Amino acid sequence: MRTSTSLRRKLISVAAVSAALFTAATTSVAVAQDSPTQEAAVPAAQTEAAPGTPAERLIVGYKSGAAEAKSNKAAEADAAAKGKEAGEDLDFNRRLGSGAALVDLGGNLSRTDVSDVVAEYRADPQVAYVVPDRLNKPLATPNDTEYSKQWDLFETTAGMNVPGAWDIATGSGVTVAVIDTGYVTHSDLGANIVAGYDFISDATVGNDGNGRDSNPADPGDWTAANECASGDPAYGSSWHGTHVAGTIAAVTNNGKGVAGIAYGAKVSPLRVLGKCGGYDSDIIDAITWASGGTVSGVPANANVAKVINMSLGGGGACSTATQSAINAAVNRGTTVVVAAGNSNANASGYSPASCANVISVAAADRQGNRSYYSNYGTVVDIAAPGGETNSVAANGILSTLNSGAQGPSTENYDYYQGTSMAAPHVAGLAALMKSANPALTPAQIESAIKTNSRALPGTCSGGCGAGLADAAKTVQAVSGSGGSTGGTTFTSTSAVSIPDNGSAIESPITVSGRSGNAPSALQVGVDITHTYRGDLVVDLVAPDGSTYRLKSASSSDSADNVIATYTVNAAGETANGTWKLRVQDTAAQDTGRVNSWKLTF
Repeated sequence: MRTSTSLRRKLISVAAVSAALFTAATTSVAVAQDSPTQEAAVPAAQTEAAPGTPAERLIVGYKSGAAEAKSNKAAEADAAAKGKEAGEDLDFNRRLGSGAALVDLGGNLSRTDVSDVVAEYRADPQVAYVVPDRLNKPLATPNDTEYSKQWDLFETTAGMNVPGAWDIATGSGVTVAVIDTGYVTHSDLGANIVAGYDFISDATVGNDGNGRDSNPADPGDWTAANECASGDPAYGSSWHGTHVAGTIAAVTNNGKGVAGIAYGAKVSPLRVLGKCGGYDSDIIDAITWASGGTVSGVPANANVAKVINMSLGGGGACSTATQSAINAAVNRGTTVVVAAGNSNANASGYSPASCANVISVAAADRQGNRSYYSNYGTVVDIAAPGGETNSVAANGILSTLNSGAQGPSTENYDYYQGTSMAAPHVAGLAALMKSANPALTPAQIESAIKTNSRALPGTCSGGCGAGLADAAKTVQAVSGSGGSTGGTTFTSTSAVSIPDNGSAIESPITVSGRSGNAPSALQVGVDITHTYRGDLVVDLVAPDGSTYRLKSASSSDSADNVIATYTVNAAGETANGTWKLRVQDTAAQDTGRVNSWKLTF
């Protein structure tokens, strides 16, 4: 906090700007009397010490060749000059350990005043970055009584880092369509449920005595032995859609139950699954209607969803009919999230996991490994917590449920496992992103989730996409307060063999057309085949020869392959030039190759 109580001289009167301005959105500015109309220079999140609080200081990083990068006197003179241009009285405060300059903005500045100063620094080609000196606070823990059991939201090892996103967004203003078994009444979810629809056209499958109607209530999907197929055992009702919906948007800070990832969002339940499953035709209509399309015989949707979650699937590659419905939904601006499947097989053989234009989600366990049941492969985009209950129930995903073995009974909570549980984590994240920045397209949402993921702390044989989803980093990125929204990607697909216990090999990528330095969250995607990954040392080599360790050798890391995305703070490096991936096998008996790698700026 500032200790000086003196007021700085105000040089220019400027207009107030709403703190709700989002990246990539155009917002009108309220002007004072005869001041000319103008647009804010930068998004709100880049001018605030905390949401709604203008920054009092800026952290300015200069490029390595600039005089201000080394000379305090030069940095002080630059602050004075920038302040004069912006109409503010700026002071160089001190040099940070990173080499950046801390600049004091004076007192009583509005967000627009700060925006003017930030714009001056951003326009200077010698400035690598300028960010607010943000105010950090202890992250509040929701008062939901079962929150401590939701490891999937907050645990350091393999949680999705959700609490760090809640200071920015809670999902407010976004509807998520849960295309599933429908909804059974639950007091920890009901306030966030909006009208949906029952799309099950076959009365036997529907198990509610009729076909399609406007009531998406889940009557239960229990089956008798052999009812669906010869040899099948009897099953009790799953209440699957209610469990999925609770992960996305259970009411939070209500002193009971669990916390939802996007607890400010609304859920529209759409019934497509009943006894023995559900048909593609009903699912296609649900996708169409959820995203604002027209379905014959069904009233117009008053709660059009910006996110669809489908924790469902079947064998066989994505059909043309399903793909067509998904494409149309995405073209309407709806992000489609799907489960990768639970067959411990390549997801390319399952639908809708293998469809294009979806975010296909694999499941990770509490240690950050691919869950034993989760599908995998190149069609998988991202991993999220899906849990494993086979040994310890508490290692599963806790959410809203019902105790009824057949029809509804009393509400309760229980642990489930599955990619069905992983997908709603990402759907909830998509809702947070859309709430933070309504202008985001489905492609931008997918790109940002991948770009801002972190490497799985465990292993994933077969491929789990870009890594483990990170809610805080991703939401910060799309709100303009850090991270990367997924920029230009440079890729090398030239395979390079890695000699056994030999010299390091290098694979180059030439970056051009960029300006300034690389980002502080440069994404390095690596695809290496190797029969004992613990032998490998992997480094990123910058154009000037600086090295960044991505992976060290470890005798305890006996898994195959290195398929991961690493985040590197490369803000001190010039973006353009030849970057290299350097890989060395440090022990005998195993060989491999670099299949491909990429840099995303």
